[in-house]
Amino acid sequence: MGVGFGLNLLLLVAMVATNILSLYHLSSLGNPPSSSSPDPHPVPEHLLHQLHTIRATISHITRIHSAAYSSSGTPSSLPPPPPELLLYSRIAPIASACSDHPELLHLYMNYTPFSPCPRDSLSVAEPLLLRGCHPLPRRRCFSPTPPKPLPSSSLPSHPFPSSLPDAAVLWPPTSPCRSFSCLPANLGFDFKSTEPSRFLSARSALDLPLNQLLAIAGAAGAAPIRLGLDIAGGTGTLAAHFKIIASATIVTTTMNLGAPYSEAAALRGVVPLHAPLQQRFPIYDGAMDLVRTGHAVNRWIPIPALEFLVFDADRVLKPGGLLWIDHFFCKTADLGNVYAPLIARLGYKRIKWAVGNKTDSGVIRYGEIYLTALLQKPMAPNIVVAGVGKA
Repeated sequence: MGVGFGLNLLLLVAMVATNILSLYHLSSLGNPPSSSSPDPHPVPEHLLHQLHTIRATISHITRIHSAAYSSSGTPSSLPPPPPELLLYSRIAPIASACSDHPELLHLYMNYTPFSPCPRDSLSVAEPLLLRGCHPLPRRRCFSPTPPKPLPSSSLPSHPFPSSLPDAAVLWPPTSPCRSFSCLPANLGFDFKSTEPSRFLSARSALDLPLNQLLAIAGAAGAAPIRLGLDIAGGTGTLAAHFKIIASATIVTTTMNLGAPYSEAAALRGVVPLHAPLQQRFPIYDGAMDLVRTGHAVNRWIPIPALEFLVFDADRVLKPGGLLWIDHFFCKTADLGNVYAPLIARLGYKRIKWAVGNKTDSGVIRYGEIYLTALLQKPMAPNIVVAGVGKA
């Protein structure tokens, strides 16, 4: 009742104020001057600005007031913010997108301080991340751990073990799988045959084996590759190979959408960066020698979001660094009309540009194609206008 009364009072005050300003405005225009009379004084700009501001405020408050009531006409039953959320909001900023989902945000921050955190990684934390609430607010609680955590001596000593320990994962109660062997091999969990051979040989022109990549980097002046970012890199197979072959550190962005990708990468001894595709990479400018985009970066990403992602990749790449677009798929017509111009805006040098049909179970469907490209960032920015040439 208090909230409704406050909104009504604010609406009343705003309406009175806008009416007074409107009367002032009309009174100055009500009697048109004769040709012999001097020009009337114009309405001050600051009053007109206040009038427009008040009208916009009334419109905004009206929308809020309407949204506060459910379809049954009763006030919203959203509880007050949890104390931990109120405390954290006083000491650190919270992403504006978090406030767009108050139910999830309140649920995420509704915990007992200095106690175990709720097991809400998949049910609350990742849904918030995918809705733009990143970085998530910090919490003063202890992350859940498996019932019987394994000692370090029991963890894999090689990035390509025959299997990963199931006991090292806190499997969600609703998950249909309780072991790595239960997970589909094509999701990156076949550590016996598929993953050890990935990135090491070429089955088609769309593939880029690591020995070829390292040779190209040396010839292009981009060697050595010491640091890299693998966007949507699954279980961290590229990072694992680079660790063995080149003693390089590749950070892999992960999300646990349907499978424990982050845990698998960590168990293999590579770094999982828990971040959605729309998040700005938490990496310093010009720090990476290599950036690769994985299979999740494709035509399903809206064009503006893809542009921001590509230019954020440019931000973290050092001058002379390599951008590897790996098996990007799109409609055939869209490659030349949309995506090639988008990539051209970077002004990068083309080292590899391979296009092939995208097949599902050996059948070409939906008129889609794959693009694999290796591009080199110039030492100085090449400003390109509309993707057609240098400015």
